[in-house]
Amino acid sequence: MPTILVSTKGQVVLPAELRRRLGMGAGARIEVLEESDGLKLRVVRPVATVDLTSMAGMVKAPARGTPRRLEDFDPASLLTRSPRGRP
Repeated sequence: MPTILVSTKGQVVLPAELRRRLGMGAGARIEVLEESDGLKLRVVRPVATVDLTSMAGMVKAPARGTPRRLEDFDPASLLTRSPRGRP
């Protein structure tokens, strides 16, 4: 198991082979967890952002019920309807 040295500035350098295997480049983030027997280092992987417009139309919901009309969304027409929702 390789050992690493802490510099006078508190910096540590991970071996190149380990960085390559973990896919860590410059600016990679590592989470440090303190445990009872030492430290645990965990690579923080950023979540890739996705443009939602590229997902439009991916999921098709089956049509259920009767089609809605524009009048169904008119607040004034709600006042003229019977309590059961029928005109």
